[in-house]
Amino acid sequence: MKSVILDVDTGIDDALAIAYAVHSPELDIIGITACFGNIPVEEAVRNSQIVLEKLGCFDIPVYAGAYESLRRGPRKVYARHVHGEDGLGNVLNGEKPSEIPEVHGVDYLIEQVKNNPGKITYICVGPLTNLALALQKAPEITAMFDEIIIMGGAVFCKGNVTPHAEANIHCDPEAADLVFRSNLPLFLVGLDVTMQTLLKKEELANWRKKEDELGSFLADMTEFYMDFYKKATPGIKGCALHDPLAVGVAIDKSFVTLKTEPISVELEGERVGETCPSGNERPLVHVCVEVDEKRFVEHFLNRII
Repeated sequence: MKSVILDVDTGIDDALAIAYAVHSPELDIIGITACFGNIPVEEAVRNSQIVLEKLGCFDIPVYAGAYESLRRGPRKVYARHVHGEDGLGNVLNGEKPSEIPEVHGVDYLIEQVKNNPGKITYICVGPLTNLALALQKAPEITAMFDEIIIMGGAVFCKGNVTPHAEANIHCDPEAADLVFRSNLPLFLVGLDVTMQTLLKKEELANWRKKEDELGSFLADMTEFYMDFYKKATPGIKGCALHDPLAVGVAIDKSFVTLKTEPISVELEGERVGETCPSGNERPLVHVCVEVDEKRFVEHFLNRII
């Protein structure tokens, strides 16, 4: 069983990833760090706590991390058109977060990695700011992770927030650049593979048939996400499972085909946030280039509820 810390900016696909991870016996979720991204960090904490409560998990702590990028300040616009005003498809009814631990998410990450050298799998499905801050504050942890799985980037395909950049990397390109320059055991789960995964709308009816609060909660929020995809990508009959695929790679790497590449991040101009193979002497990254979509989606559906 892997000891896992999830790093999230909990919108809808983050919530699905949390549920998938919690329901996977291969993973022991010891904590969650939250970051700004889809929504402000305090809302990401609240949403993570609410999802855990719906899952019946009351012993997984959620820590607030970065509220802004390394060098570009706070986000001016959040992805509420994608994830809803509350970040969860407008399914919340004014719920407020439980008490938030005083420990900063970055300090929690550093502490856990130092106390469990070689044992922590860090799954990052938001901007890479928390990880970058941890490396700046405690560079000695670079060699102490088991593995780091990142949902981010578009190495051999188009971006989703610009023609060149994927959302998580675009949110904090300097953080991503720092991470990719570090000699870390990185697995990059980008749009190259996540856009090949598709959760079909008819599955939501199956979730609602479960006749429990969790099924309806997940179905209602995911329907909002699918409606966004329908408008943004006419003809699509569902939504991509971006963040859940990162969890899937932590569970079973045979879901994907890997290619080892040094990765650079564009920091200026119209291509800012672009991730591409680098010809220089950067450390190598395990980049996911193909996915067994059918087998992964079946596995996800068998675990989610």
